[in-house]
Order: sequence, then C-alpha cells, then structure tokens
Amino acid sequence: MRFMELGGNQFHGEIPQEFGRLFRLRVLNLSNNVLGGKIPANLSYCSDLKKLEYFGLRTSNLTGEIPSSIGNLSSLTGLTFDFNHLEGNLPMEMGLLKRFAQLGAAENNLSGIIPASIFNSSAITVISVAGNSFHGSLPTNIGLTLPNLQVLYVGGNNLYGNFPISITNASGLKILDLPDNKVMANLSNQLTKLFLVGNQLSGTIPEGFGNFVNLYLLSLEENYLSGVIPRDFGKLQNLQALSLYENELSGQIVSTLCNATTLYHLDLSFNQFEGGNIFDNVLMNCQNLQYLDISQNNFTGIISPHFLQTHSSLMHLYLSDNSFTGSLPPEVGKLIHLVDFNVSHNQFSGDISMSLADCSDLENLFMQSNFFRGTIPPNLASCKSIQRLDLSSNNLTGPIPKEFEKLQFLRYLNLSYNDIEGEIPNTGVFSNASQISLIGNNKLCGGIPELELPPCPVIKGKNRGKLKVIILLSIVLPATLLVLVDKLLQISYHELLRATSGFSSENLIGSGNFGSVFKGRLEKHGNMLVAVKVLNLQKNGASKSFKAECKALRNIRHRNLISIVSYCSSIDSKGDEFKALIYEFMENGNLDLWLHPSETTAQATSSRSLNLLQKLNIAIDVASALQYLHDHCEAEISYTEINNMHISVYPSLKTNIHIIIRYKTNKISEYGMGLAASTQGDVYSYGILLLEMITGRRPIDDIFMGDLDLHNYVNGALHERVPEIVDPLLLSEGRDENSRITHGEEAINGGREIDCITSLLKIGLKCSARLPNDRMHMNEVVRKLHLIKDVFLSVRVHQENLEA
Repeated sequence: MRFMELGGNQFHGEIPQEFGRLFRLRVLNLSNNVLGGKIPANLSYCSDLKKLEYFGLRTSNLTGEIPSSIGNLSSLTGLTFDFNHLEGNLPMEMGLLKRFAQLGAAENNLSGIIPASIFNSSAITVISVAGNSFHGSLPTNIGLTLPNLQVLYVGGNNLYGNFPISITNASGLKILDLPDNKVMANLSNQLTKLFLVGNQLSGTIPEGFGNFVNLYLLSLEENYLSGVIPRDFGKLQNLQALSLYENELSGQIVSTLCNATTLYHLDLSFNQFEGGNIFDNVLMNCQNLQYLDISQNNFTGIISPHFLQTHSSLMHLYLSDNSFTGSLPPEVGKLIHLVDFNVSHNQFSGDISMSLADCSDLENLFMQSNFFRGTIPPNLASCKSIQRLDLSSNNLTGPIPKEFEKLQFLRYLNLSYNDIEGEIPNTGVFSNASQISLIGNNKLCGGIPELELPPCPVIKGKNRGKLKVIILLSIVLPATLLVLVDKLLQISYHELLRATSGFSSENLIGSGNFGSVFKGRLEKHGNMLVAVKVLNLQKNGASKSFKAECKALRNIRHRNLISIVSYCSSIDSKGDEFKALIYEFMENGNLDLWLHPSETTAQATSSRSLNLLQKLNIAIDVASALQYLHDHCEAEISYTEINNMHISVYPSLKTNIHIIIRYKTNKISEYGMGLAASTQGDVYSYGILLLEMITGRRPIDDIFMGDLDLHNYVNGALHERVPEIVDPLLLSEGRDENSRITHGEEAINGGREIDCITSLLKIGLKCSARLPNDRMHMNEVVRKLHLIKDVFLSVRVHQENLEA
C-alpha cells in the first residue's frame, strides 16, 4: 500500500495504530472525516515509512499534541492538520524536514513560539497557522530563508515585534495575512522601494509611512485596503511613484499628497475617492507628473484650466468613470507630450476643444459616454500618431471629417450613438469594417459595402446642395417626429381604429396600469409599425397620466428611452372621450418575453436566448436610462410623469426590445408595496430585474414563500453556490468556451464568466437592499457595470511595471 486516499467520508473513531505497519506508504489522506483521538506516534516507527510524502488530517476531531516523531518522516512534503483540536507546541523536529513545502495547522489550539527551525526549508511555499495562540515574533530573515514562499497565514495569534522587512524578498508571495496580531511595520529608514502588490491586505493603511524618508517607490495596489490615505504620506519628500490602484480606499485626497516635488507617477484608480476641484486643491502641486490615473472613483467638479496649463509634462492622463462636469478647456492643448487621454464616462459637455490637435504625440483618445456636442474637429487629424479614438455616446453632429482617412496609424474608431450625418469615407481606417463602429447614427450613408448603409444620393446641377438637404430631411423626418411631441399633427381616432383592425384582440400586445397596448400599422405614414397605448379613462388618474406622459416624453432625450411618434385626443365611435399615445413598435417584444418564453412559444423563441454579454449590455442600457432620468435630464420631471416610461435596448440586439422602468408586471416593485415613487424605488426595481436576468427566476416563482424571496435566494448562495442559482444557459455558454467549474472546493478556473456573473449579482443585491439608504446610486451602478464589462472583455491593459 503506497497511496491511501480516504478523505471526505464519515469515518469516525480513532486512527488505527496499525497504520504504522504500512512501511511502503507514501500518501495518507484522512481529511474531512469525523475521526477523533490522538495522532498515532508509531506512524514514524517503521524506517521505510520515511517515504511518506503527504499526511492530511484536515477537518477532523483530532486532539492531543503533534508527535515529535513527525520529524522522522524525512520525505514529507505536505502536512495538513487544519480545523482540529490539536494543542501544545509545533515540534522542533519539524525543522528536520528538508523537503517540507506545505504546513497547514490553522484553527487549532496550538500555542508557544513558532519554531525558527520550520523556516529553514527553502522549499516551503505555504505556511498556514492562523487561528491559534502562538506568540513571539516572526524570524527577521524569513524572506531570505523562504525565497519560494507564496502564502503566509499567521493571523489570529498573539505575534508581536517588527514586520520582517526581508519578506519583500519573497517575490512569489501572493497572500500575506497578518490581522489580529501586534506586528508593527517598523521598516528600516533605508527602505527605498516597497511593493505589496496583490497580497490581499485589508484594513486601513497604518500611520508611520512618513518615517520612510528615503522611500521613492510605494506600491500597495490590488489589495483590499480601506479608509483614507494617511496624512503623513506628505512626509515622503523623495517619493517618485505611488500606486494605490484597485483597493477600497475612500474619502478626500489629503492636500499634502503632492509635497514630494519628485512625484511623477500617481495611480489612485479603482477606489472610492471623492471630492470636487481635486485639480486645484490637491494635484496642482504635483508639478512633475507624467502619469496620472484617477479613473473609477467618485470625483466631481471641473478640469482646472490652470492645472492643464502648468502640467505640460503629463504623458498619460486617465480621468474616466467619475462625475466630472463642465467643458474641456482649450488649455488641454498645452499638454504637448500627451500620449493617452481618457475622460470617458463622465458628464462633460460643450464642444470638443480644437486645441486637442496641438497634442501631436496623442495615440489614444477616449471621450465616450459624455454630453459633448457640436461637430468633430477636422484638425484632430493633425494628431498623426493617433491609434485609437472613441467619441461614441455623445451628442455630436455634422459630418465625419474626411481628413481622418489620412491617419495611417488609426486602428480603432468609434463614433457610434451620436447624430452625425452625411457620407462615410471609404479609405484608410474606413476601409475595414472591423475597425470602426458607426451604429446609432441614422443619417449616415455610403461607405464600404460591409457597413450595409444606403448609398448617398447623387444630385447633378447647380441646385445639388439644396436638393440633397431636402432628400436627407425626407429620410430623417420620422426620427425627428419621435421627439417633437408638441409639434406633431394629431392622429385621428378612426385612423388608429383602422391601424389596429378595430383594436382587435389579435393585435393586443399587453395591458398596463392605465390602459391597453395594441400593435398597429399607420397607412398614411408609410405603413409605419407602431404601438398604440389606449388609456382607460374610467380608471382614476388615467387622464392625468396622459398629460403627464406627454409632458415627460416631450422633455426627454435619451437613446434608450422609447420615443413617442404621436398622440390622439379625440372622441370614439360612441361619442366618449378617447386618448391614446403612439410609440415606436419594438419588433422583438419586451424583455420579459426574452427571459421567460412560454412553453407554447419555446420553439419559436429558442433563438432568442440571451448570452451573458447581451444581458450585460442590456443591464448597462437600462441603468444608463435610469441614470439619465435621475440626474441628467434637463427638464424637471416628477415620478408620476415617468411612472410608465419605457426603456428600449438598442445596442444589445439587432432589433429593439423594451422593458418598463417601474417593473410592475412582476408586482414586486416598492410601488406595488404602497411606497411612494422615488429614485431609490427605481434602484430597487432595477436590482430585482438584474437578479432575474442572471438567475432566470421570476420574483414571483413558486419557490419563493415566507421569508424567501429573490433577494434572499441570491444572497444565501452568493459566496459558495453561485453556479447553483445561475440561469443554466449562461453556464453552458461558459462551458462552451472551456470555462471549468469545479464544485469540490468551489474552485473556479478560467472563470471570467462566473466572475462577471458574481459581480452582477452583487450589484443586484446592493440595489435591492431592504433599506433605501443602503442602495447604490445609479451613477455608481453604471460605473461598476462598465468596469465589469471591461474586465469581462479583457479590455483593460495592465500598466507597465512602475520601475520601468
């Protein structure tokens, strides 16, 4: 017998002494049983048993001490006693195990000093002794004697003394756990560089870093640090590079952060910092900055013109995913060395500054998802080195500058979801459809055949310009009618009667709070397909709802809000008052149909199953529309006015689908509970919708009884059983892409999909929190969703090593 794997059973009683007779035994695993008693000392009696390589007794009921004879097992490489009731000291003899690589003795009753001899094995990769009562200090040379150390768990003990500075020599260290000890980071004043990247460090950054007067490089990125930046960071006069990227830090940035005049690299991205006017109040003193990344935070205010004018050394400037406002100052042209400039996903407005063309070294320019207006400056073509340009999701108008054809290094151009018009160039970057995105601009024509756009009209003669305008107006007139409610001609009752075949049941799409919706075809308007919402005026508040909805739709401008085509206020054939609203018709129906196709239509809708990326895009579309209504709508709109607003999902599918913001169809919104309409109520409804999209379960499924609802259902499975509650279609998609999900240790490998799903579920839970004040703001929802999408698509490219 050489290998004995008996783990994960229900064996009980004591470990038989007879195991000592298995002189050829090399692996013994008795983990995860209910064995008790002491570890047999005679396991090491047989000389041939020295060949034992792994001994696992994890999660049993073992008592007593670890026998000193364990040191006789000279071939032992792994020893796991975690989660038992062992007591006493770790045997000194364990230092004799020269091949020893993994020690697991966490969560026992062990005490005493951790023997220094244990740290003599250069092969050690894992030391896990957390949750005991060890005291004393860690060896000061731990990083020198254990160069291969990857995991160090010593939390939950009574260790004290100085933090062993030599730990920084363990270049492979992935997890460092020191909580609930008294270890102080009394690092040498001679320390010049400190990297603690990706070590799962948590808690606040301790005071005392200001004592490291010779420190010029400090990297604490990719941890779980929280709280604020200590004020004594301002004492680091020699600091050249500081990276706090991807933590959970918050609060305002200390004004002394830029006291170090040598600071050239500052990365505060992917945190929760806040505050306005950060450029004037904090960053102005960072005179030598070359790299600045404050993206993915909660900063507000404007970009200071004076900051831009005095920081011409900047080469990389990342401001995306904040809440900056105002226009882009012309002083941006002073950044003559700028290579990367990203202001996407903010609230900037105004024209795109023509001075950007002065940034002749510019390679990457990202300005998407703002409120920029006006035309695209043709002189941007002066940036000969530009490689990626994204101006999508703004309010830009006018033509595509033909000068862009000459940009020989341009490999990515996204102008989608604006209002640009005219002929598309067909050379340069425009000759490759995979390198450009122009969707959501309904006035474009021409271009290469792969774009599948209508040809531009060819007009001859001196009146060509005038005729072209007339023809273009005839093309875009229906789109204009969608937003100019107050200028539309009223459509008669009889025309709607014909369009809907007498409001027949065959054309009934659905019923809502104040009426019914019918599919119709307007013969006098080019057989346009419409959805006619006929109000039930017998219902209290219906007439008021009609006026409010007209007012709201007249004032709303957003690509994801379904536009109104017209309205009708007339008398029906019986002489009764008649009111109806006419919307765009969403050929693909509503989102509920896509999420829950009935059995009778399952075959017809099998092609409609949504993959993870489509659901993620839908989540972003809906969140963006709600964010607009909550914070960015220029007109003041009350909640009774948007009570029945519809959201259309444009980018996610080839043809449109829609949902209702209030989500009343499932009777789980707070409005259905009798609470007043509010932004927080919208967030609740959105959260429930997001959970339904990912789990595939309606909030009113039969399994939800008593205290168990969709929110609690997801929350109870979030940490360990996510694959069990997710829509199987999403996981099957993941398996098709060779994502492997292992349930034994809940290890998830190659799991971009499951990571994305878990992140979406967390947002859904946060949005549907019981207390309104605990819910997220839609600005934060949109920001996090874009981040999840970037990570899912592996868009974000990690920056070069700070030391480079």
